[in-house]
Amino acid sequence: MNYELKYTVFKTKWGWFGLAGTERGLLRTCLPLAEREKVKFRIIKNLRPAQYDKNFFKPVQEQIAAYFDGAHVNFGKDIPIELYVFSFFTKQVLTACRDIMFGQTITYLGLAKKLGRPIAVRAVGGALAKNPLPLLIPCHRVIRSDGKLGGFSAIGGTKVKKRLLELEAHGL
Repeated sequence: MNYELKYTVFKTKWGWFGLAGTERGLLRTCLPLAEREKVKFRIIKNLRPAQYDKNFFKPVQEQIAAYFDGAHVNFGKDIPIELYVFSFFTKQVLTACRDIMFGQTITYLGLAKKLGRPIAVRAVGGALAKNPLPLLIPCHRVIRSDGKLGGFSAIGGTKVKKRLLELEAHGL
């Protein structure tokens, strides 16, 4: 079955946020940027023509806006996502990452152990670097064993990772 691709870009306290996908599930998110057009470009880049829909996944939009307002929001597994383009291992990592609750962190090693693959620490990091749905798949909550942030491939890099963790810890 062929599902129509849709996207939306909406305002949060941190800037413009983007979602893209089908009615079946989300394919991408774009963390907040100051310019709406930059979010639009990033969210639909390399997708076949997608139609703008301001109400696309409206309840998720509301949760995201509340999150950036400082509300305690867990983006649950009830939010449908599409990871069909990824390897089995990457899907496992991204799915396991969804279990990390608001305000909590886990180490790359801890996540690897959770998957029963304790020597796959670097592979876990590589899988997280491919995360197409930052925030909904909270890869920002995965840190190094020494307590340092580690990497963050989403827009804004580790500065944004740090800011997201601070928001969850202190409501900043």
